Amino acid sequence: MPPSRKGGTSYLSEIYKRKPLLIVEGLKKYYPQRGSVIGKNRPVIHAVDGVDLEIYEGETLGIVGESGCGKSTIGRQIVALERPTSGRIIYQGQVISDMASSNLRKIRTGLQMVFQDTTSSLNPRKQVYDILAAPMLYHGIVTRDRLDEEINKLLELVGLSKNMKYRYPHEFSGGQRQRIGIAKALSVKPRLIVCDEPVSALDVSVQAQILNLLKQLQEELKLTYVFIAHGLGAVRYVSNRIAIMYLGKIVEIAETKELFDNPVHPYTKALFDASPLPDPSLRKRERIVLKGEIPSAIQPPKGCRFHTRCPYAIESCKVNDPDLLAIRFGSNHKAACPVMQAGGER
Repeated sequence: MPPSRKGGTSYLSEIYKRKPLLIVEGLKKYYPQRGSVIGKNRPVIHAVDGVDLEIYEGETLGIVGESGCGKSTIGRQIVALERPTSGRIIYQGQVISDMASSNLRKIRTGLQMVFQDTTSSLNPRKQVYDILAAPMLYHGIVTRDRLDEEINKLLELVGLSKNMKYRYPHEFSGGQRQRIGIAKALSVKPRLIVCDEPVSALDVSVQAQILNLLKQLQEELKLTYVFIAHGLGAVRYVSNRIAIMYLGKIVEIAETKELFDNPVHPYTKALFDASPLPDPSLRKRERIVLKGEIPSAIQPPKGCRFHTRCPYAIESCKVNDPDLLAIRFGSNHKAACPVMQAGGER
């Protein structure tokens, strides 16, 4: 069982002693613009544009950012649903980003995804029994004589009755369908699960139930999560580390407590300032209010991509693309903002 989150720093110290379960190196993913003319000069969308990550076994890495920043695209690359334009994804020492499909099939069971939209991720024409049985039979996880027993265990694991296995997805509530989606991901016994905004479409009370379920399953099954979301509240609750994304790049990454106690990048601060503040004494402090829309991912700004909306931007920000660097020597807290690292306005 992974160390308890209550241990705080001691938990993360234990995590960092392990080898990364999955490594992302220089990941880029470009998509052709829809409706554009096919040819060499066809415009492309820079969905992910140079991302490096290490994901450690037993941890939850949260990825946060506005719509269109590329966080869901990273999730799809990690579980090999798509091939990256360039860069490498290494899972348990094997490069899977350019692996042949025949070899990838053996590895894909270890990497699964829980989707936001259960109405499209669960086949409406199939009963729950068939939805859960198909991946287990395809990958040879169980034999047919043990199939019924395994499906009952899966449903019990996610808090559903075994009597529900012959119902169709439309007969369930949104929270129950998400539990089925989680059971489907668990059916092939994965080690890493990408949770792509799994609670954003649910009522607040149901969100808490699903988040608690994910934490419980992580401890029981020794799972590793990548948790993708818009809101900071859910990410803060489940994550050990958080990466902040803006327009295809990671602009800040740190352990959860460190990030909330000491946000460095202006975009991170703006995200925090846009969130409701439960403490009335904090509501009078000066807050960063973002102006304007996110620039186009087809022609992202030169230099720092946030400079067009950043209140602290200087002339060099328009030219130089900042590296993601430690904010102090030996720190796991990294940010891509030389103005703040140089002691600019905090």
